Amino acid sequence: MSSGNFDAVIIGGGHNGLVCAAYLAKAGLSVKVLEKRSVVGGAAVTEEFSPGFRNSTCSYTVGLLSPLVVADLGLFENGLKLVPRPMSNFLPTENGGCLRAYADHQRFSNEIGIQCPGDSNALKGYHLALEGVSKVIREQLYNTPPNLRGGLWELWKGWKASKQFLSLDAEVQNNLLEIFTVSASKFLSRWFEGESIKALLAFDGIVGHFASPHHPGTAYVLLHHCLGEIMPHGSWGHAIGGMGAISDAIARSARKAGVLIETMSPVTRLLINDKKRTIGVEVEGGKAIYGRVIVSNINPKLLFNTLVEPSYVPLDFLNRISRYECVSGSFRMNVALGELPDFLCLPGKNMADHHGAGIVLAPTLDYQHQAFEDAKKLGWSKRPIVEIVIPSTLDSSLAPEGKHVASLFCQHFSPKLPNARNWDMCRELAADSVINLITEFAPNFRSSIIAQQILSPLDLEREFSLLGGDIFHGSLTLNQIWSSRPLLGHSDYRMPLHGLYLCGAGAHPGGGVTGIPGRNAAKEILKDFSWWSKKK
Repeated sequence: MSSGNFDAVIIGGGHNGLVCAAYLAKAGLSVKVLEKRSVVGGAAVTEEFSPGFRNSTCSYTVGLLSPLVVADLGLFENGLKLVPRPMSNFLPTENGGCLRAYADHQRFSNEIGIQCPGDSNALKGYHLALEGVSKVIREQLYNTPPNLRGGLWELWKGWKASKQFLSLDAEVQNNLLEIFTVSASKFLSRWFEGESIKALLAFDGIVGHFASPHHPGTAYVLLHHCLGEIMPHGSWGHAIGGMGAISDAIARSARKAGVLIETMSPVTRLLINDKKRTIGVEVEGGKAIYGRVIVSNINPKLLFNTLVEPSYVPLDFLNRISRYECVSGSFRMNVALGELPDFLCLPGKNMADHHGAGIVLAPTLDYQHQAFEDAKKLGWSKRPIVEIVIPSTLDSSLAPEGKHVASLFCQHFSPKLPNARNWDMCRELAADSVINLITEFAPNFRSSIIAQQILSPLDLEREFSLLGGDIFHGSLTLNQIWSSRPLLGHSDYRMPLHGLYLCGAGAHPGGGVTGIPGRNAAKEILKDFSWWSKKK
């Protein structure tokens, strides 16, 4: 049973799959997107989790979305509206105070001076160093990395990148080298002495990353979360209607370009001919859909573990993809609230700027390190790291009048639990540890909960195909970024089967709601279509 032929068939209607589809269709290709769930967006969706309460189910805040993708696909013209947070972040401290962070650097510097008097003048130097490195990295985000197992052209691309590095200012070179190799705590200690400022900034180094802030490599994860340009000063904000509004805008753009999107259509296997070329996919129920190219938006390890017959793939590739690490230690909750949290350090249930911030409960580096150590030994930390975002303070469409919804993004929760336990047995216990912690800082929190949605690492894997609960489709470690993402020899979005491409977060430049992997993959696919046309 067949259901048509297309130039491109895309597996997974997450935001990157939709971006890739839109670019391909705008270039004149016929494109079909297959999504296993009833809605498009993958992890960037907005759903009702309790009557009258809607929230961003997984991804929960916007900051890394590519301005180039927004402009190319006309997302603002297709209904997307973004608003900034009134305060960037809010960190309750161990001494009963709080650190308030603002997008405006001078205002933030003044706040640092209150909690960490010796650090008030250090922010400017830190931001200058970060911006110097970010400028270099941003230039690479939209470039296909050199395929270091390729031919002379790829070697030339690698030489060109090396030449660019050598032409940089010496200070930028040193900062680049350091940020790729050292820990977030070591990198931050160059500028800051105070525990609260280092804890707040180090949070970006472990969010979605199963590691201590003292682990080498966490400085790069910190940088990855600072590369955004869509909001003022690289800050974070909110999409009106939740993160699903981003996916919906992309889907509208894609449909206008002619993309056909089919939901409730999980792909069960790739169709491969005897020349080891992908020619289509089979969806649940046995229907075959054929494409000149197949583009996968799912985790590359999941792709080759579940959809590809191993005999068609080189053994070396299979061995290496089996070692591809997917673990982020994330635990996700959405809660419906009868009232806003009343924090001990900043009392009040009436809406204030800090209620619209990213509220980080992780007061020191030692606290963050201990949360990781506990998770390694026990499966999850009884005093976890939690970021609270209350989007209904900025978007009244998400909750009934006078009520609120909160996103709880929690670290560290190991995908694999010790002592023969599993997440179906332990999800409520783990959720209690989150609620207990928040209630320590805001005593009315537990009593204000009307309803809650719990997504353990296993839930994230089953429902959203986030293998190991990994929100990035693969850890952002040095051996899994740039030319090594997902593997050496395949950083150009082309997989080892002819006609098979990768367009999701498992490809360069990695995770986050950016749209860049989808855009870059489309660029490479269109190059190949152009070459095939010339051959004819």
